[in-house]
This record gives sequence, structure tokens and C-alpha cells, in this order.
Amino acid sequence: MISEKMKPLVNNNSAIRAMFEEGNKLRAKYGAENVYDFSLGNPNVPAPEEVKEAIIDLVTKEDPVVLHGYMSNAGFEDVRQAIAESLNRRFGTNFAAKNLIMTVGAASGLNVILKTILNPGEEVIVFAPYFLEYGSYVRNYDGKLVEVSPDTSTFQPNLEELEQKITANTRAVIVNTPHNPTGVVYSEETIKKLAAILEAKQKEFGSVIYLISDEPYRELAYDGVEVPYLTKYYDNTVVGYSYSKSLSLPGERIGYLVIPDEVDGSEEVIAAASIANRVSGSVNAPSLIQKVIARCVDCQVNLEYYDRNRTTLYEGLKNVGLECIKPQGAFYLFVKSPVPDEKEFVAAAKKYNILMVPGSSFACPGYVRLAYCVSYECIQNSLPAFAKLMEEFK
Repeated sequence: MISEKMKPLVNNNSAIRAMFEEGNKLRAKYGAENVYDFSLGNPNVPAPEEVKEAIIDLVTKEDPVVLHGYMSNAGFEDVRQAIAESLNRRFGTNFAAKNLIMTVGAASGLNVILKTILNPGEEVIVFAPYFLEYGSYVRNYDGKLVEVSPDTSTFQPNLEELEQKITANTRAVIVNTPHNPTGVVYSEETIKKLAAILEAKQKEFGSVIYLISDEPYRELAYDGVEVPYLTKYYDNTVVGYSYSKSLSLPGERIGYLVIPDEVDGSEEVIAAASIANRVSGSVNAPSLIQKVIARCVDCQVNLEYYDRNRTTLYEGLKNVGLECIKPQGAFYLFVKSPVPDEKEFVAAAKKYNILMVPGSSFACPGYVRLAYCVSYECIQNSLPAFAKLMEEFK
């Protein structure tokens, strides 16, 4: 018998993963070149060459006992210091190794900070559309997820509704920018207004409200768009980061948390988060890839590749009559369905071997998400199929 907590997760298994499995079946049947799978945010751009070089050099030259051994639950100090110095150079921050905890990707990092700060029954606010597993992470620690409805005109966070939904029981607000699934980057003006609301509510309730910034797509921003670094705007900010997208290393599961000195009770929070890293079962982040990150801390994947995909797919979908906001970051298009029930549109698309994820998987029905981290040829070849699909909805 499985636990009661697991039953709804089994019954509502991720639509994204289900679509990915559907893609595997279609590829086996029709050939990979005839399937247009936009379901999963799995980077197809190779990791920078420096990553391979670092792995080879470390494996051949480093002491294997150290390289593959235990370290502090927070991670290797030299790795954390290297990342801190990179952040300080880029964003004018003032972090040190002690402010970072290496985690098993961003997902583990979010679980670590929620385990650290969340008491049963306390509330965590999210802005729809959002990565639906946030709800699972919050419920892991018996918290309550509170949704703020989407502003579908801009997909900037609905701050008026946020202000109404913050209560004395609010423990944290999660934001994600650049954003999955819309590709929107929250503007500095938006961040300043958000910070002001949280400051006012902390004073009103005499509480601490954490702002958790989930940032796996930070390096993927286009057209010169600046992505504000949120610790500079609100003291009680914790940043969760992953190298899954910025270095095309999703399977290596490596990321970190930043807990600044300005966070209320930062020393206690940092100590507790290190312990949470251990007792959650991770113990520590993978040792070899930590060392690789220290050598590749300022490297990036080929952003121009994603940019070309973004522009080609966006223009192509517009030409066949679909609507969406042009994304400023990440590698997703969030497209308005031509019919109210977007699942009907998703089902029709499968007839043309087009795989998309319904917006209801992100608490925003009426839209579909397309991940354009695919080959350029896939995008080009998919456009005639989209044209045929749209003929059904005229």
C-alpha cells in the first residue's frame, strides 16, 4: 500500500513527462525527424567544451579520495567561494562561501529551503502560471500552497491580488524569472513593487516573509534584457539556482542556494539549511560536478542558438494565426489556444505529431507551452504541420 500523500501524485502524474513518453512512442513509429516534440525543457545545446575539459582534467589529476569523497553538507568551500565571487562581480553583491549551499539541482534547493523555514499549515504563495511541482514541494512539509491568478495580458505577477492574499500565516512567496512557462522576465519596476508589498506586510503582521527566487533560467535572456538580482531589492530573499539550463547539465543535478547575510536570522537559517540538505537524503551535492562548476563558473551555452529558435518559432506560429507574448528569456513559448479547452488543441496536434503541454499543467488553462530547446530543423519542419493543424480551427 502506498501512502495517502502519494496517491494524488500517482493519479495526476506530470503531463509534461507523460507527453515526453508519448514522444518516444511516436519517434519509434514515425521516425524522429517526423515528430515535433516541444514537451520537455531538456536542453539540446551541448554543454560548453570547458565542462568536458574540466571533467577530464579533474579525473586524471585530482586526488580521487577528495574528488569522490564527502565534504561539508553545504558543499566544497572553494567551489562555494568561486561562485560567490562570480556573483559579486556580475551583480555587485557581497556574498562569501558561507552564504552558499550546493544542492542537487534547483528542485532539491527549493525543498531544502522550504524544509528549513516552513511550519505545518503555513502558506506559500505562487503566481499562476507556475511550475506545478511547487505545490508538491510545499506539501512535502505540510505547507499550504496559495495561488495568485494570472495576468494574461502581460504575465507579470498580479501584485494587487498578491497583496490581498498575504496573511499572518504567509511564510514565503516563490517567484521564477525568467519564467517557465511564459518566458517573461519580471521587470525591475515589478520587483520593487513586490518588495514594497512584502516589507509592508512584514510590518503589518510582525512576521518574516521569505521571497524565494527560483532561477534556473537566469542566463537565458534575450535582446539585452536585464534580469534583476532580487537580493538587492528585498532583504529576506533566498535564491535557488541550477546549472541545468545555463550549462546544459540537467542530468548532473547541480545547483545552489544563496542565503544572504541580510536574511533575518541568517546564521541560523544557513546552519539549518545545511542540515536540511543532509536529512532530506541528498547529504551533499555531487562532488565531481561541484569541482567542474568551480572551473566553469563564468561559462555559458550558445545563447544565439536558442535565440534563433525563439524567433523562428514565434514568427512561424504568428503566421499561422496563433497568439503569444514574445518571450524575453528561458526557452518556452506560452501560446493561446484557438479553443477554450486547450486539451482539445493538444489532442488535435498529436495527429500531426506535434507535442505540446496544456496550460492547465501550469494552473493556466486556455494556453499551451512549447519548449523550443530543440533542433532548428525540428522547428523549421514543424511549421507546415502547425499550418495544417490550424486549418482545423478556422
